[in-house]
Amino acid sequence: MSENNEITRRSFLSKGVSAAGSLVFASGLGLSSGKSASAKVAPLISSLKLDSLRGKFKGRLITPVDPEFPVVALGGLWNELKPTRYPQLIAQVLDEADVAAAIRFARSNKLKVTVRGGGHNWCNPSVRNSGVMIDLTKMNQVISVDKAAKKAVLQPIISNRDVQKRLNAEGLSFPSGHCPEVKLSGYLLSGGMSWNQGVWGHGVGSVEAVELVTADGQLLTASATENQDYFFAARGAGPGLFAVATRYHLKLYDLPKAITASSYVYPYEHLEEVAQWVSGVAGTLPPSVELSLFMVNAPADLADKCKESGGKVCMVTATMFADSAEEAAQTLSRLDSCPLLPYVLKSSTCEPMTFEQLFDASGALWPSGLRCNVDAMFSDENLATVVASVKEHYKTHESPSTVVMFAVFTGKNVPEPLDPTMAFSMTARLYGGPWTMWKEASADERNIAWHKKCVELLSPHIKGHYVAESDTVANPEFSRTSYSQKNWQRLSELRAKYDPDGVFFDYNQGLT
Repeated sequence: MSENNEITRRSFLSKGVSAAGSLVFASGLGLSSGKSASAKVAPLISSLKLDSLRGKFKGRLITPVDPEFPVVALGGLWNELKPTRYPQLIAQVLDEADVAAAIRFARSNKLKVTVRGGGHNWCNPSVRNSGVMIDLTKMNQVISVDKAAKKAVLQPIISNRDVQKRLNAEGLSFPSGHCPEVKLSGYLLSGGMSWNQGVWGHGVGSVEAVELVTADGQLLTASATENQDYFFAARGAGPGLFAVATRYHLKLYDLPKAITASSYVYPYEHLEEVAQWVSGVAGTLPPSVELSLFMVNAPADLADKCKESGGKVCMVTATMFADSAEEAAQTLSRLDSCPLLPYVLKSSTCEPMTFEQLFDASGALWPSGLRCNVDAMFSDENLATVVASVKEHYKTHESPSTVVMFAVFTGKNVPEPLDPTMAFSMTARLYGGPWTMWKEASADERNIAWHKKCVELLSPHIKGHYVAESDTVANPEFSRTSYSQKNWQRLSELRAKYDPDGVFFDYNQGLT
């Protein structure tokens, strides 16, 4: 290559994307102005600047001119309804030193940073317009498990299923999330709505320390006794965290001796009556029982019996984490007290389960490969009132996969006060909402509109949102309403203190 040609190439790259460069970038992403006029095309980073990072980086640096860029940027996202945003650089890190190098590079070049963990967040806040995406995908190891002390140290990108599989083999467990493919990091950073939450608490409550890389590229450990501000933020800030979590130190528990599940499918026309009964029975059950009400499409073997309700049914599920099968059977038998029991279309009672089977069941309700809109909410109102607000609306939905679900927390003291030393600060008697899921891109418009209407109908009954399962892209205010006013204010103050230059994207930057 001649010197003049090299100068021309460097000049093009260093100035960012011109009109011609935009077309090159779009072509590399498999896009054209006709196919996706709304795709966000970020400026390219000078190859000379990237060379300064490569010498300090063990992982992979992927730019928009690399053929695999669109696959790495969006291909690992759970939701098939992909964003049209793209970063300027993907830094696929191997360890903490790589994370620090990527942050320092971004800082010195006035680029903002976002972090991608497992990619399961339904609205994909890890993908921002421009900046550096730090991809943690390769940090997926169990560092240690101390059976005697009931402690573990794990890297961030290990799935709920794999965490339990490793721990269960040693007679141990952890309050992991319900969806099998969700990775540890995003789950814990957001708070963690867990299995056996009534006994073990939220997932983040069992985090004893977090190793972090800060906005100035420094590695530190945050716990109850050191760097408490970071410990507060790392336990609940979710996509608004102003650092990168690289290791979690976890408190473990004995594997429950008996995990037992029951389910009852009722005709849809009895939804409100069933919900009223569920609200009443919840307070009589111990916190070791997970109780939920689902609005779902009828299984194939019941379809003929449910034509008048548009093929919809309501389903009550209960899972108990007990000391014995006898204790579980005695407790779950209270579900047979429902006055609507004579109308049950299908039931399964006191089935012994493993965590592996629980994940299979959960995975079947929230399958992969679909386009999704999701909004999970908290409510202190009566369950019957809440579901009545969307009863007729749900009947109008055509997708067989869409679910409206509310978990009803059991026990006498619900909701219990949350730990004031963690950012996670939203709780209530009910948790749930619409998980709108469909297959075809041609159905996007009507499904998104249906979901929006469902959220509007539920909104008068809602206390707040869950930052990990709410559409904070379409509804930026849902980030704020995922926290108490006090904790939201403290997070803002800590971000200003520890990331004064705004190296990390906050909750809502770079999403439009």
